[in-house]
Amino acid sequence: MHRQVTKIIEHMAASQQEMAKILEAKRHIAVRMSQLFQAIPERNPSFGDIDELTESSMAVTKNVAAYLSSLADLEDALADNLTIVMKEVEIPEGEE
Repeated sequence: MHRQVTKIIEHMAASQQEMAKILEAKRHIAVRMSQLFQAIPERNPSFGDIDELTESSMAVTKNVAAYLSSLADLEDALADNLTIVMKEVEIPEGEE
C-alpha cells in the first residue's frame, strides 16, 4: 500500500510540474502583452481607429484573466491532490 501511495504521489508531482510549466508559459505571454499595452501612448495614439485599440485592450485583459484562472485551477488541483495524499498517509500522533 505504501508503494502505491508513493507512486501516486510521484505521478501527481509530475503532472503538477507540467501544469506549472504551462502556467509559466502563460505568465510570459501575459507579461509581454502587458508590456506592449503599457507602451501605447496615453494621448493621440496613432491607431487606425478606436476599435483596434479596444480590441487590443480586451485581448490583454482576457489573457491576464485566463492566466489568473489557470493559477486558481492549479491551486485547486494541488489542494485536491494533497487532500487525497493526506488521507492515505497515516501520521502517528506526536510525529508531525
